[in-house]
Amino acid sequence: MKFRVRRNRPVELETLREIIARIMRETGRNYVRQYTIAIISMLVVAATTAFTAWIIEDVVNEAFANKNADVVWMICIAVLLAFLVRGAAAYVQSVTLAAVGNSIVAHYQQRLIDHLVSLNMTWFSTTRSAQIAAQIAQNVGGVRDVMNLTVTSLARDLITLFGLIIVMVIKEPVLSMMSVLIAPPVVLSLRYIAKRLRGATRQAVELNTRVLGAMQESVQGIAIVKAFTMEEQISARTGQLIRAAEERNNRIARLSERTSPLTESIAGIAISGVIAYASFQTIYGDELPGATFAFITALLLAYDPARRLARLQVNLERAAVNARMLYEILDTEPGQADPPGAADLEVEAGGIEFDNVSFAYHDGEKVLDGVSFTVEPGRMTAVVGPSGAGKSTLINLLPRFYDAQEGRILIDGTDITSVTKQSLRKNIAYVSQQPYLFEGTIRDNIRYGRPEVTDAEIEEVARLAQAHDFILAQPNGYDTPLGENGANLSGGQRQRLSIARALVRDAPILLLDEATSSLDNESEALVQQALETAMEGRTVLVIAHRLSTIYRSHMIVVIENGKVVQTGTHEELAARDEGVYARLQKLAGDNAVPGETEREPGAPEKTL
Repeated sequence: MKFRVRRNRPVELETLREIIARIMRETGRNYVRQYTIAIISMLVVAATTAFTAWIIEDVVNEAFANKNADVVWMICIAVLLAFLVRGAAAYVQSVTLAAVGNSIVAHYQQRLIDHLVSLNMTWFSTTRSAQIAAQIAQNVGGVRDVMNLTVTSLARDLITLFGLIIVMVIKEPVLSMMSVLIAPPVVLSLRYIAKRLRGATRQAVELNTRVLGAMQESVQGIAIVKAFTMEEQISARTGQLIRAAEERNNRIARLSERTSPLTESIAGIAISGVIAYASFQTIYGDELPGATFAFITALLLAYDPARRLARLQVNLERAAVNARMLYEILDTEPGQADPPGAADLEVEAGGIEFDNVSFAYHDGEKVLDGVSFTVEPGRMTAVVGPSGAGKSTLINLLPRFYDAQEGRILIDGTDITSVTKQSLRKNIAYVSQQPYLFEGTIRDNIRYGRPEVTDAEIEEVARLAQAHDFILAQPNGYDTPLGENGANLSGGQRQRLSIARALVRDAPILLLDEATSSLDNESEALVQQALETAMEGRTVLVIAHRLSTIYRSHMIVVIENGKVVQTGTHEELAARDEGVYARLQKLAGDNAVPGETEREPGAPEKTL
């Protein structure tokens, strides 16, 4: 087996034979019955095609030479039946292969989404989502094309050609030998073209993927494009990719279509030579022309399957490139695999401990360095610090979006790397700073938090998240379809739905990545009240910028440059004249504790 392993890339199948073998092994056995039906239909098509060439001798000799009317009627009926059978068999073959092809595409689409959601966050952080989508769209048909090309070439074209060659040999052995001489130069030329086509096809797929990715990103970020008048820049940058992809696709067309003049020229020489020789034999040899006409018919009918077989390697190489790139995604190791015998996490109190935790992205500089602190069960702990201090990274380690390189994270004394990820995440409700809503209705998006939840429970958590009233104001209430990422809702409304989705999960641990950052003052106050109710009896870890959130925390952990520099309550930290927390308070312009000052109505709340 010839495999090549590249750093940070999955194992890549190198040869065409290996990729076909893998597809047959993984996919072919699932469609044995369907392919059997298709192959039988192709055999019928091949047999009726050969029969058409065979009977030409009788047509010419009996109808035109011997003028035997009785035999002609029988021949006509036989030819009609042959074409009827051939048409029915071709229909069955085409419909069956189309159904199998569609099933293969659907199977690999499902397999891809199942595999993609199992990959760790590190893979997604180094791969652009738009290019992933574009690559999948381009390559998912590669497996189908390899399967169908292989089956049709072997069962239809090869057998049809073989049957016609038998007819040719029986009718005119000498002419058959002359025709065979054209095969070697054609095969050698096509193998050369196929080798050059492999690299060009991969480059074209990669360029087309970048083009589609750039277009998708431009549409998704259209507000930024217009706000910063980036239209010309985006158009110019994407245009360069489009022109590069166009040039590469033109090169593929030139390489692929070189087979046409080659095969057409050689076939023309062979057929014209055969006709000349056969005509000479008929004119000067005083022989009936039936056998010669049968041979020429078989030769002409053999041209199409021979041409398709000649191009088979070229077409397979192009399809195999797509299949290889698809398998590169499927062969990517998910990472963060559950350890053998991992148990499910059972959360009782919900205490969290960070024990000397260090983390760095992609072997770079440490984002967290020896972080240690404890989150008391059933209490709220706020993590504060300047931008880039490592707060979001800290939150992302708890549900194991990433794994710490050093140290441990424990829940109720259990190392989270020793339990299954699914059980860990089922015990955590998460609200990100940037809410994300999926395709579907408002009700569907809240239900993602817990699929078995009832409609009544959905409405209850929506009330807690202060979302019920604006949901009812939508055209279809809870059944209102959402635009892309909830584009038909405001930022605050999207965040409140995200909070409702977290609340419906009813998990003992709640992670809030500044969950109220997108809310206006009135909504923020209402949601804070709802969160206080929801947080009763739960352990809450929150990244906090707003002073109101910090004031309500039982414990504050201050992080700077990836290290814990201060811990304590707001009163304890505010009483210190120096330190990071005091500096952040001064930058916020508010050193007061709750109740000592009030914001003017409509004034924005100060943040750290």
